[in-house]
Parts: sequence; structure tokens; C-alpha cells
Amino acid sequence: MQDHQPSLTALISAFGRAYHSRFDSPHIFDDFMAHRLFREGEFALLGRNMAAALPFFAPQYAAQQLDHDEALSIVMRNQSTPITLSRAKYTEDSLHAALADGVQQYVILGAGFDTFALRMPPTTQLHVFEVDHPATQQEKRERIAAFSPELPDCLHFVPIDFTRERLTDILLESSFSPNKRSFFNWLGVTYYLPQDVVRDTLRAIAQLAPSGSTIVFDYLDTDAFDPAKAAPRVQKMLQVVARTGEPMQTGFDPQTLGALLADLGWELEENLAPADIQTRFFQGQSNGYSAFEHIHFARAVVK
Repeated sequence: MQDHQPSLTALISAFGRAYHSRFDSPHIFDDFMAHRLFREGEFALLGRNMAAALPFFAPQYAAQQLDHDEALSIVMRNQSTPITLSRAKYTEDSLHAALADGVQQYVILGAGFDTFALRMPPTTQLHVFEVDHPATQQEKRERIAAFSPELPDCLHFVPIDFTRERLTDILLESSFSPNKRSFFNWLGVTYYLPQDVVRDTLRAIAQLAPSGSTIVFDYLDTDAFDPAKAAPRVQKMLQVVARTGEPMQTGFDPQTLGALLADLGWELEENLAPADIQTRFFQGQSNGYSAFEHIHFARAVVK
């Protein structure tokens, strides 16, 4: 993303969650608050732009005389929305399980327009730390202010530029406590960062958080960056984000991820391949979504 500009990918991700909540059934993940983050007319405009992209995302349907709703529905299933929905479901399911083990802090790295804190019951004691670029956070604050005069007491905004600032320094300057067991959400971020930054961030979190703290992140496998091996819709996804100025650049080998994490202070608990994601979140669904090729979900615990 460009300095002083909010992330376009964050807005598109929020659109996917909002669209799914309003128009799909059954729900893979119901983000019933996402639609409220859009300004008047903005959701409809973005929907028209997405529908108009049908020849790019699903050229096999381009010759058909489809109305707006049909075209948009097809596009939503062929661009990144299946990733957005399944990784959110996986992460929040994992978080709720971790709460029973004493997790007190939820840190969302690259939070974008995440709405977890807005969907929490007011009585929940969990503290939520949203870590992201200040431009995106300012944009989000303005959007929330349009429908809510106050932010939830549990929500803490922590501004950072991941390529220029140290995560540990920024967190320790906030009200985050390094002595409390925490759950880290790192969704839709590793793709965009240099591999050394990803490694340094994982190492820093393991050194900061107490034993038993958890991280969930998604990642591309290395085949995604090989045109001879990458699935067509993943190639299209890489092309789209590159055009927006937010190119994807990093992937990992699923077979060696456990060893890599062990060297950085983590124990890999679960490493879901696309086939696993398909079985867990999409199998038997009648809404037409399916797991994306080359996308993996990992959950690890500080040793």
C-alpha cells in the first residue's frame, strides 16, 4: 500500500465478508457487521465494479447474458472471498478454543477492516489489539464513527508500518501485556511481506509472548509463484493485487514449515492444505464456494 492511503485489499476483503453475510446461504462465516463499514452507495458501487470484472475472473461466463446479481455471484466465488471466509472461520474457531485455555489478549496483525471487536458481547473480558498501518486505521475509525459514537472498551488501535518498525517495540508501547497469554491473528499479511520480515516477525512474537500463546496465519505455497504450476484463479489473484500496488511476494514450503517455525520458537499444531480446508469448510455446502489452490492455514504455539 502507499503511504497515507488505506489498504484497498482490506476494503475488498470487507466487501466479500459483507456480501456473503447478506446474500449467501448457508454461511461459512457470518460477519454481520462488515456491511456497516461501507459509506452510502459505496457497497453498491464496489459490487458493480466487481460484477464488471466477470470476463477477467471467469471468462467462461463472459459470453452469457447474465444480470448484475448473477455476474457478481460468480465473481465472488472466483476471486479471493473463499479465502477470506474460511480463514476467518478457522481463526475465530481457534480463538474461542484458546479462550478456555486462559487467553486474555487477541492481537490482530494487519487488522484491516476486521469486525471482531464490534461483534463481541459487551461482557467479554478479552482485550483486542488491532495492529495496522495508521492510514488504514484512521479510515476505519472514520467509518465506525459514522454508525457508532463510541469504540468498544476492549478495542485498542496500535499503528505500525511492518516494513519500518519493530512489532515488539510498538506493542510494548501500547497497553499490551507481555505477561498475559495471547492469541495472534496474522491473516492475509505474509503474502505481501519479504520472507525475512515474516521470519523476523514470527521470531519476535515468540520472544514477546508467554509460553502457550497461539498464532494463526495463512500463507501461499511456493508453487503459487511458478506460472507453470500455479492454478489459474491464484494467478489472477496475484495479478489483481499487483495492479493495486500491493503485490504478493512470499510463499513457504508446507513440508518444511514445521522446522522453520521450530527454529523461530514455535511448535506447529496444525497445517491445513487446500484439500483439508475444502473438507472442513466447504464440503457439503450448496453456496458454490470452494477452497483456493495454494492457500494454507497454520496454527502454532509458543514453546
